[in-house]
Amino acid sequence: MAPIFISKPLKLKLRVYFYPNALRIRSSYSLHFPRFFCSTDGQTPENPPPNSDPVQPRKETKMEQTPFQRIPRGRQRNSEKIEDIICRMMANRAWTTRLQNSIRTLVPEFDHNLVYNVLHRAKNSEHALQFFRWVERAGLFNHDRETHLKIIEILGRASKLNHARCILLDMPKKGVEWDEDMFVKLIDSYGKKGIVQESVKIFDKMKELGLERTVKSYDVLFKVILRRGRYMMAKRYFNKMLGEGIEPTRHTYNIMLWGFFLSLRLETAIRFYEDMRSRGISPDVVTYNTMINGYNRFKKMDEAEKLFVEMKGKDTVPTVISYTTMIKGYVAVERADDALRLFEEMKSFDIKPNAVTYTVLLPGLCDAGKLAEAQNMLKEMVERYIAPKDNSIFLKLLTSQCASGDLDAAANVLKAMIRLSIPTEAGHYGVLIENFCKAEMFDQAIKLLDKLVEKEIILRPQNSVHVEASAYNPMIQHLCHNGQTGKAEIFFRQLMKTGALDPIAFNNLICGHSKEGNPDSAFEIFKIMRRREVPRDADAYKLLIESYLRKGEPADAKTALDSMIEDGHLPASSLFRSVMESLFEDGRVQTASRVMKSMVEKGVKENMDLVAKVLEALLMRGHVEEALGRIDLLMHSGCAPNFDSLLSVLSEKGKTIAALKLLDFCLERDCIVDFSSYEKVLDALLAAGKTLNAYSLLCKILAKGGATDWKSCEDLIASLNQEGNTKQADILSRMIRGGETAHGSKKGKKQSAVPS
Repeated sequence: MAPIFISKPLKLKLRVYFYPNALRIRSSYSLHFPRFFCSTDGQTPENPPPNSDPVQPRKETKMEQTPFQRIPRGRQRNSEKIEDIICRMMANRAWTTRLQNSIRTLVPEFDHNLVYNVLHRAKNSEHALQFFRWVERAGLFNHDRETHLKIIEILGRASKLNHARCILLDMPKKGVEWDEDMFVKLIDSYGKKGIVQESVKIFDKMKELGLERTVKSYDVLFKVILRRGRYMMAKRYFNKMLGEGIEPTRHTYNIMLWGFFLSLRLETAIRFYEDMRSRGISPDVVTYNTMINGYNRFKKMDEAEKLFVEMKGKDTVPTVISYTTMIKGYVAVERADDALRLFEEMKSFDIKPNAVTYTVLLPGLCDAGKLAEAQNMLKEMVERYIAPKDNSIFLKLLTSQCASGDLDAAANVLKAMIRLSIPTEAGHYGVLIENFCKAEMFDQAIKLLDKLVEKEIILRPQNSVHVEASAYNPMIQHLCHNGQTGKAEIFFRQLMKTGALDPIAFNNLICGHSKEGNPDSAFEIFKIMRRREVPRDADAYKLLIESYLRKGEPADAKTALDSMIEDGHLPASSLFRSVMESLFEDGRVQTASRVMKSMVEKGVKENMDLVAKVLEALLMRGHVEEALGRIDLLMHSGCAPNFDSLLSVLSEKGKTIAALKLLDFCLERDCIVDFSSYEKVLDALLAAGKTLNAYSLLCKILAKGGATDWKSCEDLIASLNQEGNTKQADILSRMIRGGETAHGSKKGKKQSAVPS
């Protein structure tokens, strides 16, 4: 064990200066005096403070007998120690000449105690090193053995090993002799940083420098070497030690045994143990503990038990480490009953288990299904306020108690963590929430969820155990199905910050918002899913669309429907119909037409009655080209509309241009149309005075081989003549009489192509 250095008490040195007008007293180590002639509170020269130089009494002068300073009232402040002031100055200011001058002004004379204490109390190693070098270079203090050892210890602890090495090797130049402790400290420092070769070099350097090496140096070298698993090197140096006539001690063998077991060299460890016994060195409790722990590594519990019994038989009192080591071995070989028996035996001998004991035993009890014993042990830990070394034990306890169905005991585990001031993590709450949901104890689960969200435990960066999807999905689903989607979303948004992107949770939130009549909130969730490329569920889309429709927002429903199609989902025929009907009833005929287009493109051939209404509304409103495009799409899909019905409605409502274009469309594509529909359109054109349009249409009908018995044909010829279109009237007359067709005369072709 490394020596523990403490601050040395300072020796009080007073200097008294007499001036003509005033008396001034300087103290190197006290800045504030309650009175001019008191060195410390309540101390007199006859009763000096401990560890201080006695102050010789002298006659009081007349000036000293005359009190001229008022005694302060109230409690006096404790004087700050000078070394603390220097350390604070170094911590708060850069190391400059100005700072050095300030320290010199503060302390005119430096002695061993002050320098040692400043080094000991420096805030960091850099401050200590700067101060160490400065007082030496400035000629303020000549470092001795103790200050050198102190700075080597500080630098070694801070990994500034080259500085420590230089200071050590330069000591003879300053007139300070080396000793073994300094080299031991440096060897150990290199070893703790894993630089084994440098430790070995320093050890070998001792011999070059003529410094005697004792078993102390070898012990620290063995520990350094074996810590890195170099057991062969350790054996060589052990033989070298014997060759130098240095006898190993019990401590030496304890180190060697520890190292060999660390390197899993069982036979070598046993051989060294026998060698120790042959040298007449009896094992102590550390030796037994090391051997027992080594046997545990190889799961040789029979040998470990023999040593344990032997230790007790030789009046070597087992310690808590001994019992804990044996318990650990029993747990490793799944002998929980023996471990528990030894635990009770330990307590019967008034050996109190420590944190390691509980840490070792509790997982074994959980694995063996001894949950009642584990629960009692946890209560004992809480009563004694002992926290285990490994916090993962609590997760194991929670999981085991939940698996056994004892949720009250599982909840007590969480309470025990809080009482032991162990930070609860999101995963601990998650285990309980999951099992409360499985048991349909949703009220308890919601209470835990409220704590989890309110304290933002999910967002703690030190979390090593997170809430699993199996825990939060049932919780979110329950909240969304019971009108608490807002709470579920707050919970899941915290989970999202930790990287959770579970599509089930997202879709549950969408369904919950949709059912509660908050489709905008649901659509925001959809946007997040799209940005993060999370798959969207068709049922969630359906609920969102229906929610928009119930709210009377068909345009937003159509937007959601488009998103659904973009994501590769095929909406049901009824969903298409619902959106189309809502848009149509809201007067958004063109938007309904676009929905119809999407429906037809997706191969949905139902809802043709609604399609006819949409087409009729488009034609009636003058969106003829759009209507014809939709009709063309329907025909390509094998869903031709009822042209006769459309033509009849348009003719009756006086929408002659729309009717004419629709009929032209039918003639171009040889659609089947009743002659009565032609007559209705021609009658409507004639009635509207659009004789040239009627003439052009009739010519097309005749050219297609249509009937010529239109009863108003003579009225059209008369109207053409009356309007001065005699050529058209003459052509039409000949065509009707069959004297000349549109295909038989180029002149007829030219004249029949009169634009409408």
